[in-house]
Amino acid sequence: MADEKEVKAKPAKQAKAAKKSEPAERPTGKVARLPEGYVPRLRQHYDEVVRPKLVEQFGYKNVMQLPRLDKIVLNMGVGEAVKDTKKVKKAAEEMTLIAGQKAVITHAKNSIAGFRVREEMPLGCKVTLRGDRMYEFLDRLINVALPRVRDFRGVKGTSFDGRGNYAMGLKEQIVFPEIEFDKVDEILGMDIIICTTAKTDAEAKALLKLFNMPFNS
Repeated sequence: MADEKEVKAKPAKQAKAAKKSEPAERPTGKVARLPEGYVPRLRQHYDEVVRPKLVEQFGYKNVMQLPRLDKIVLNMGVGEAVKDTKKVKKAAEEMTLIAGQKAVITHAKNSIAGFRVREEMPLGCKVTLRGDRMYEFLDRLINVALPRVRDFRGVKGTSFDGRGNYAMGLKEQIVFPEIEFDKVDEILGMDIIICTTAKTDAEAKALLKLFNMPFNS
């Protein structure tokens, strides 16, 4: 009987060892990679059009003084997450489609009894875009998403923080063509912060204006 048990145990051990030796399959995400050597349209526009005009307007003596885009941060708060945490995952999936980069779920730092919020509870999502993805997103935001906003009359020209960074908000995520209206469970807004290397608001505004940002003031 002991010999039979040993014979039965060997194939099981071999199967486990074979599973360990096999490389684990990585889950394939929905985010597509940009092709090698690809230059975004806005990046090309910055090099060819924006830089010479900024030098002409502000009289920079050094190329390194020229303001440029640093990063774009998207943030989405999901208030209904207190009742149903699955809504945060859905919001993160939608933000991933909009940004073209995987969104990170944000959690509560402290417990707030009045809002029924517990520590480490998922409450929203965010994503930080840099490089080519940043230029791609800004291009889609200015030329595709903003014109689709209902009763759009431009964005505020005063929403700068004094250090060359611009903040704006969208009330509906469905203005982006990546979001299918039929599959949306809830209309969510988002904050968009555009960070630049400009030292003053005037320089940052001039930079964004040359990217055709539709300021109304």
